[in-house]
Amino acid sequence: MTPTQLRAFAATVRLGSVKAAAADLSVSEAAVSMHIAHLRRELGDKLFSRTAAGLAFTPGGLRLASRAAEMLGLQDRTILEVSQAGSGRRLLRVASSILFAEHAAPGLIELFAGRADDLDVELSVTSPERFGSLLVTRTVDVAIGPRPAGIDDAMTCTPFLNYQMLPVIGADHPLAGVRASTAELRDQTWLLGPSAIGRVGMVPLLLRRLQVPEHNQRIFQSHAAAVEEAKHGKGIALAVAFAVSKDLAGGDLRRLDGPFPPARGSWNVLTLAERNAPPVAAELRRFVTTPRATQAMLRGTGVTAGRFRPAVHVTLWS
Repeated sequence: MTPTQLRAFAATVRLGSVKAAAADLSVSEAAVSMHIAHLRRELGDKLFSRTAAGLAFTPGGLRLASRAAEMLGLQDRTILEVSQAGSGRRLLRVASSILFAEHAAPGLIELFAGRADDLDVELSVTSPERFGSLLVTRTVDVAIGPRPAGIDDAMTCTPFLNYQMLPVIGADHPLAGVRASTAELRDQTWLLGPSAIGRVGMVPLLLRRLQVPEHNQRIFQSHAAAVEEAKHGKGIALAVAFAVSKDLAGGDLRRLDGPFPPARGSWNVLTLAERNAPPVAAELRRFVTTPRATQAMLRGTGVTAGRFRPAVHVTLWS
């Protein structure tokens, strides 16, 4: 069983056909079929069969698909660690939800990375729904954000910071000082950051609870941009409480009064179980619960461009 054979099989599972796998790997269909045939003979399992609806995988084929992703991820991680050992540097790859990346990650990364001269931290932004697969395949070392569904014994999930979402409006907004009804809330323009996209997280949950229609939602490239529009009376923004405390105290923003559902959440740090997690990932998991880390997340001053590498994809609709 070779890595090349496993990559061919994993690509076939992921893309649903030998033809698509061959195109993805830039090899011929015959090469992919040959690699899969070797796996079938070695494992004594058909792995999958072709049907009118696509590929139908055997129980053994599904188990191999899961293990193939783990083994290939471990291979990539090993290559990276060997390279790091040779250069004398370590790399911590962190996946984060959009909301955490904007409001709390900069201060945390700045403080954590500054504790060691040989450590680089790479931050990417992704949906919490992908946290589990990214960790299992060792694409990332740590995931931070809301607790996703389906966490099992292979992972460790540690809550470390509670936060509250507030509906805020500008001082000149028509609803300022007025208790709005649920119907009025649904009819308003909602100014939202990119975390409103998707199904997981506090913002999508609140929008579903209020049943805000899609045509009343406006998505901005950042939550800060959405809040800035709210200051000018353009609509209602959902903001993390600690991020807008000064604006509320100074009168630039006002908290919307109305039948707003409870909006408290927590951010969690996820890693593989202790024996499988890279040492630096376990170190971050311990560090993130300390008072110094909490203070840095609430009052962080940001990180350099080399350490913050977001991969945010924003979808706009009319």
